Amino acid sequence: MCGIIGILGKHEVSPQLVDALRRLEYRGYDSAGVATVDAGGRLDRRRAVGKLVNLSDRLVHEPLTGHSGIGHTRWATHGAATEGNAHPHRSGRVAVVHNGIIENYRDLRARLADLGIEARTQTDTETVALWTAHHMDQGMGPIDAARATLSMLHGAFALAFLFEGEGDLMVAARKGSPLAIGHGEGEMFVGSDAVALAPFTDRITYLEDGDHAVLTRAGVQVFDAEGHQTHRAQARIDVGATAIDRGGYRHFMAKEVAEQPVVIGDVLNHYIKGDRIVLPEGLDFAGVDRIALVGCGTAHLAGHVAKYWFEQLAGLPVDIDVASEFRYREPPLSERSWFIAISQSGETADTLAALHYARTRVARTVGLVNVGTSAIARDSDVALPTRAGIEVSVASSKAFTCQLAVLGILALKAAHDRGRIDDAQLAAHLRDLRAIPGLLSQALAISDECRAQSEWLSQARDVLYLGRGALFPVALEGALKLKELSYIHAEGYASGELKHGPIALIDRDVPVVVLAAHDALFDKTISNMQEVMARHGQILLISDASGIAAAGEGVTASLTLPSGGGIFQPILYAVPMQYLAYHTAVAKGTDVDQPRNLAKSVTVE
Repeated sequence: MCGIIGILGKHEVSPQLVDALRRLEYRGYDSAGVATVDAGGRLDRRRAVGKLVNLSDRLVHEPLTGHSGIGHTRWATHGAATEGNAHPHRSGRVAVVHNGIIENYRDLRARLADLGIEARTQTDTETVALWTAHHMDQGMGPIDAARATLSMLHGAFALAFLFEGEGDLMVAARKGSPLAIGHGEGEMFVGSDAVALAPFTDRITYLEDGDHAVLTRAGVQVFDAEGHQTHRAQARIDVGATAIDRGGYRHFMAKEVAEQPVVIGDVLNHYIKGDRIVLPEGLDFAGVDRIALVGCGTAHLAGHVAKYWFEQLAGLPVDIDVASEFRYREPPLSERSWFIAISQSGETADTLAALHYARTRVARTVGLVNVGTSAIARDSDVALPTRAGIEVSVASSKAFTCQLAVLGILALKAAHDRGRIDDAQLAAHLRDLRAIPGLLSQALAISDECRAQSEWLSQARDVLYLGRGALFPVALEGALKLKELSYIHAEGYASGELKHGPIALIDRDVPVVVLAAHDALFDKTISNMQEVMARHGQILLISDASGIAAAGEGVTASLTLPSGGGIFQPILYAVPMQYLAYHTAVAKGTDVDQPRNLAKSVTVE
């Protein structure tokens, strides 16, 4: 969500801050700002609503000087996207940037009012600046003032404090929201993630939950939740892996969809050696009696697909939950059960909270993440990287299919460990899985046909997606993508549920996208499709060539996918879901990579 950057540097810091914020644009934002301390110790700031270019323009006309500064891209939670609500927030001699939610800000604001200190914005963050300034006015030094304020805060936060008259000091803190420290030569950095810090350093220290850090150009001191000085190890990041460019594509999403054959090939090479699955030690499913799969948005739908695989292949019951609901319903968990958290960023607040709820109640926790240094990776018993590489577009594509690939491998391992499939059957399923990258390459050729259909879909107010079996969650994913990118209302349904209510929506103006692999459920899906057609519904049928030949008569349009992939065909059917949403968004002129109101990494509840 919000992006944070802080620099104690050697050069003019404003352009560096803006460049770092540009690398954080993928997280989603609606305003941005920077604050600096100049050579004379003067603290000043500039803020702007909208795209970063607006902030850049302002800095041209109203420049900020100084070698120390903080910057922020805001995704609005408390208060509208206005310049007044934009970060950094300043009070007196302190400026603050914040990612997260201060849950007790109303109480903090009321206590400030009792002291005669009135808030000027609608944000929760302003209370942090106001209280820190108040503590300094009472005689505290900057570090102690920041600490006193941190002790008052409830909720989730990543914070960076900058102080007037202190050009060689910054305080940073995290609780629930990610924050990293970057180490340079005579320079120090703070950032929401390694992507922001990569241009400056490849040496990163990840703060643990409850930590706060005191930075000077000479280094950093880290203190734990109890206030004791502690050591947090440095990690080396692959700077090349943090490169962000469109590679000649019009949008990041188009590039990331096209990368799927390569990244999934990397997943398979990493986890499969010959006819063996190679996973970290201790991942033996023989004694497991149940799995809880938890994620948000697209990650949740990846788990929904995997539920079919685990139950059909391994005979292993799976509970699939939306992370934001999981801990609040207080699900009973067995000591022989496993918990699998799925998250692209590894920092998703709801999923992380669900993991913390589960980890003392289950035999093992597994984090399925794209960022190996993330909080979910660190807090899980076992972290399994999905190896998708940086995904900039807010709408997930390659991260989704990489999650499916790793979950498919886990389902096969579970089936083999539990004696549900033998070596020969495992080898056959692995052949199907290894075929997926080549089949995906063929499926990418469907892009132009999806573009042609997007002209039709872009005129619709409502779109239905139907699928059976493991294609039902893929239908849900298709509807989610269309909503995210084009702002068209769309719903996904299990095909058999159509006549239990949704069929009332069918008329000539509602496109119905039908996913129908030519498999054991094909005839049932086609029967449901015929029910739509009998009521003048407009069908876009997605199947392989034999499926189109068997059922395509009378449909409005069809899209043909390659056959193959066995039980893992849902990975292929993700491609037309992605391209239909992408091309429809392009046809409507919406912001493909940064849809309105959305953020890439949701680090608040």
